[in-house]
Amino acid sequence: MEARASAKYLRGSAQKARLVIDMIRGKNVNQALAILRYTNKRAALGIEKCVKSAIANANEAAEKANIAVDPDELWLKAAFVDRGPTKHRSRMRPAPQGRAFRERRHFCHVTILVSSDKQGGDAKGDGKLAETATPAASKRAKRGGAAAAPRAKRSAPKTEAEGGEKKAAAPKQEAKGVKKAGKTASKPGKATGRKKTEE
Repeated sequence: MEARASAKYLRGSAQKARLVIDMIRGKNVNQALAILRYTNKRAALGIEKCVKSAIANANEAAEKANIAVDPDELWLKAAFVDRGPTKHRSRMRPAPQGRAFRERRHFCHVTILVSSDKQGGDAKGDGKLAETATPAASKRAKRGGAAAAPRAKRSAPKTEAEGGEKKAAAPKQEAKGVKKAGKTASKPGKATGRKKTEE
């Protein structure tokens, strides 16, 4: 048994509403409502109302079809957000020095589908998890090339006992402040100290 609910023209952009929807997708309705209740996002209130509406729609559809459905066993099968209208929704906001900034008012449409079927059922309807199924190859792997090739493992350098070469000792650097022999302290062409006055 599946039921659907949608909330149209919610205030806020679709991008911000998707952050909330991604947290509840695929979860039990009780878990989803608990997450939405304590989520500090503006879109959470409208999405919570939409989830409750979907639960009520599922109960109503079950009563009409004479099917017993436990509301606690419902889960969010699908949840997505579409972008609403922004055309002719711009307003002006006062800005410093007598200027005005244009501000766009965004709206979004939320759609939620709840289901009472068991989660993780494969296409045949066995109700068993498809554990033996191989994962789908990524786009990079299908494309081939360097992205699909396995990375070569780096081997640890061999020690002297295993037959590795002995590293040459690096020459010790001179301590700071010690002048090297053969070089003068000052560079040629630059005057050192104060200018001498001509007599």
